[in-house]
Amino acid sequence: MQTPSPAPGGKTQQIRDDLDQSRRRGPLQQIQIPPCPELLAQLQQAMSTPEPDLNLVARIASSDVAMAATLLRIANGPLFKPVGLPCTTVGQAMTRIGLRESVAVMTGFLVQHAIPVNSPQLARFWERSAKRAIAMATIARELPGLSPDLAHSFGLFLHVGVPVLLQSVRGYASTMVEANARIDRPYIATENANHRTDHAVVGALVIRVWNLPAPLMAAIRLHHDYAALGHADIEPEIHTLIATGLIAEHLMRRHEGLPEDADWAGHHARAMDWLHIGGEELGLWEEAVNAQFDAA
Repeated sequence: MQTPSPAPGGKTQQIRDDLDQSRRRGPLQQIQIPPCPELLAQLQQAMSTPEPDLNLVARIASSDVAMAATLLRIANGPLFKPVGLPCTTVGQAMTRIGLRESVAVMTGFLVQHAIPVNSPQLARFWERSAKRAIAMATIARELPGLSPDLAHSFGLFLHVGVPVLLQSVRGYASTMVEANARIDRPYIATENANHRTDHAVVGALVIRVWNLPAPLMAAIRLHHDYAALGHADIEPEIHTLIATGLIAEHLMRRHEGLPEDADWAGHHARAMDWLHIGGEELGLWEEAVNAQFDAA
């Protein structure tokens, strides 16, 4: 991966300032961001230490019956079927699944319940978000310097601005139909034409309001700005998240038998160049990602 030297303060600070200003006086004033789940805040705090306390994370998981049941279901599911006796406690389930994987499951559960999606236009939204997160984390394990936890969060939150806009902005459902139908301009161009903002900006605002990691905020804000890959004013970690996200999306589409999209057609060479990978590495990543998809 290339490593340009970002300008003092970097793009992340500029994005944070722009979000705050637009939240006070711009088009983001009307956007209603659900509060960050208290358990997610506790989970983030617990995982911020160099050696997270498994017992503390287990207590957080146990404080929500449905979340605890989700962990037990996974631990006793087909993926772990051959492993010993059935798990009967959250602690046992987390030991079997693994701490990082358990935290990923808990994060997905909490986000999905904080931002429910009830629109037929967003069928499978959280299912696909979870799938993208799995792909991101799998690829990150092959990339030195990219945290699998951060990569997983990027995949999970990447399009979170869409359901928030749908709940907050009158006419956004029609904008989604129009944006998906038009081939003369990008999706976010239609969003901005109709509402003076887009799902990348609103997704970054969710991360800002929820006080999640700053690189996550910046990468979500810039995730459609592929032309900026490699620019020196953007921190390298952000470039890497965006480039990896493009690849994860492509591998998801291939797994689902869908044709390549315009983002991949137009920008995959730049993304692969940034990550210093070729077709052989991409093929190996696809095998690893598909194995995770098929096991889920």
